[in-house]
Amino acid sequence: METLCVVLGGALGSTTRFFLGKRFASRYHHVPIGTFILNVSGAFLLGFVTGSDISQLLYGLFAEGFLGAYTTFSTFMYEDFVLLQNNRILSALIYIVATLIFGLAAFTCGNFVSILIIH
Repeated sequence: METLCVVLGGALGSTTRFFLGKRFASRYHHVPIGTFILNVSGAFLLGFVTGSDISQLLYGLFAEGFLGAYTTFSTFMYEDFVLLQNNRILSALIYIVATLIFGLAAFTCGNFVSILIIH
C-alpha cells in the first residue's frame, strides 16, 4: 500500500510540475524561474509535511511521492549547466546560491508554520 501511495503521489507531482513548469517557462524564458519556484515551494511544503504528525502512508503520498516528483534537482543542474555553457557565470552562481538559501528558508518556514498550526 505504501508503494501505491508513493506511485500515486509521484504521478500527481510530476504532472503538476510539468504544467506549472510550462506556464512559467512561457512567461520567463530567459531565466530558469520556473524550476526555482517549484523547488522553493516544494521545500516549503516538505517542511510543512515533516513538521506534521501524519501517517507513513500520507508521508509516502505527499513527501516521497508528490514532492519527490514535483521538485527537480536534475533540471536545476541542467539549467545551471546551460547558463555556464552560455558564459552566464554570474547568473549561474546567483541561481545556485538563491536556490539553496531560499530553499532552506522555505523548508524552515514550512516546518515552523506546521508546528504552529498543528501543535
